[in-house]
Amino acid sequence: MAETKYTEENIRSLDWKEHIRMRPGMYIGKLGDGSSQDDGIYILLKEVIDNCIDEFVMGAGKTIDISIQGDKVIVRDYGRGIPLGKVVDVVSKMNTGGKYDTRAFKKSVGLNGVGTKAVNALSTFFRVESTRDGKSKSAEFSVGDLVNEELLDETSRRRGTKITFTPDESIFKKYKYRKEYVERMLRNYVYLNRGLTIIFNGEKYFSENGLKDLLMDYNNPEDMRYPIIHLKGEDIEIAITHSKTQYSEEYQSFVNGQHTTQGGTHQSAFREAVVRTIREFYGKNFDSSDIRKSIISAISIKVMEPVFESQTKTKLGSTDMGGGLPTVRTFINDFVGRQLDNYLHKNPETAEAIQQKIVQAEKERKELSGIRKLARERAKKASLHNKKLRDCRVHLDNMKNERRLESTLFITEGDSASGSITKSRDVNTQAVFSLRGKPLNSYGMSKKIVYENEEFNLLQAALNIEDSMENLRYNNIVIATDADVDGMHIRLLLITFFLQFFPELIKENHLYILQTPLFRVRNKKETIYCYSDEERKLALKKLTGKPEITRFKGLGEISPDEFQHFIGDDIRLEPVMLDKAMSIDELLKFYMGKNTPDRQEFIIQNLKVEVDLVDDNH
Repeated sequence: MAETKYTEENIRSLDWKEHIRMRPGMYIGKLGDGSSQDDGIYILLKEVIDNCIDEFVMGAGKTIDISIQGDKVIVRDYGRGIPLGKVVDVVSKMNTGGKYDTRAFKKSVGLNGVGTKAVNALSTFFRVESTRDGKSKSAEFSVGDLVNEELLDETSRRRGTKITFTPDESIFKKYKYRKEYVERMLRNYVYLNRGLTIIFNGEKYFSENGLKDLLMDYNNPEDMRYPIIHLKGEDIEIAITHSKTQYSEEYQSFVNGQHTTQGGTHQSAFREAVVRTIREFYGKNFDSSDIRKSIISAISIKVMEPVFESQTKTKLGSTDMGGGLPTVRTFINDFVGRQLDNYLHKNPETAEAIQQKIVQAEKERKELSGIRKLARERAKKASLHNKKLRDCRVHLDNMKNERRLESTLFITEGDSASGSITKSRDVNTQAVFSLRGKPLNSYGMSKKIVYENEEFNLLQAALNIEDSMENLRYNNIVIATDADVDGMHIRLLLITFFLQFFPELIKENHLYILQTPLFRVRNKKETIYCYSDEERKLALKKLTGKPEITRFKGLGEISPDEFQHFIGDDIRLEPVMLDKAMSIDELLKFYMGKNTPDRQEFIIQNLKVEVDLVDDNH
């Protein structure tokens, strides 16, 4: 075997933008097309907004204007404005930014000015404009290269910074911004920054009550056992209630305005503090799982120079608050222990409701203890001796955090479909769970059925979500079924299962439907996969001659070689989202209850009629 040469010619130095473009995942996590809230185009938007938030936190500028029209994004704040002599450097030179100076940014959201540089390098068009002291400076870039800069000596514009960018489609394939994800991001910003107004495409976002508003907006008040406990202090805010119907724990945690979706030291300390305080208040050694069962809560803290476990800042690693304060754990334990205890003494009705909830949870746990033990043993045995779950290396090899955002579990039915996906998947990040026949309709059933039903028990074990979302093993759960009546029914039954027992998995946008092509249109030179009848018609017009049309009736008919296209870089995912106007109980009752005439009318109104191909070849 010939020896590979290793000389000076093999040594290469990358400039800042080349490195970002070559290794974008190091800076913004996964790429994606906008179908997931973790996709890169939202990280680009967040990095720009974070700088505006930092201005607001420092008392400069109470409004942020945001516009997204197609692929063009504009973000304008009314803060202090970037110092004019540093406008170009701040967005194009690494290790340059105001956040290295803690006098200017004490508890920053953004990460030391790296963010806007990543946005610049990953955009085909990037423009920064700063106005301050009656003067304005602008600079335009293309994929990080400066193409124009201009200085205006006099201007009547209001002070602040305006960023305009267009993400590079060669990196973010066929992307689009989803209003639902942008809206949620903006709502979180205003919950965490009372007094801030964000205007997005003409719509105003504002919060008067912070984290209390967060819990109210994303949960049905009728499902709450007692009014939200809302406590605020210096550098900390918490909101707590318990659900009447939800089984597992639900936490929203934030650090310096950053949504830490994977939790971290602050969330762990908060869970511990709630248990300790409740035990001390009632003078009883309640089981921690009974105290936390069905909890719905949020916590926000501010830390000096926080350390996160990944560039996308989804998990806090800091153990210290900074600024001479105690550890994160001690700080949160002291605050919760003091303030929650005071609240419960002053609100005996809430204290009574919490105690009743704990007693009920304890009773249910003891009733289920034997079943749960047997279920765990079955799940452990199945994972060792059965091929229902084909795991991925992101877990088997404990790969780095950045790749965990890509971790995906495909839930599919039938040997042929699961076989095709298994052979086509990326073994590093994609796992497959095979269903055996149609799942049980779990509507109206108790949690007992999750342990008694083998499919549900093994699926719960595979996801690791028995008690909390904190240890969810896969960031993306994808239902992959045939696009026929049976496939649609399986989707509905699985969604019912998650809504009934693990609604936060959907609330947190972890559940998706895999979109696979309905048609393959090809001639001798080209093959086009079509996901709709409209795409099929366009393909017929594009391809010359008499192209062959294949209608895929099921996933099992798609060969593994072809399947690689549909679960790889060009994967199309449709997120399962909840309609805030309808509670989960109402939703399940409508789709799975005994309202047959209403549901039949809904199906008739929304039916997608399959096209007859015989008379429509062109």
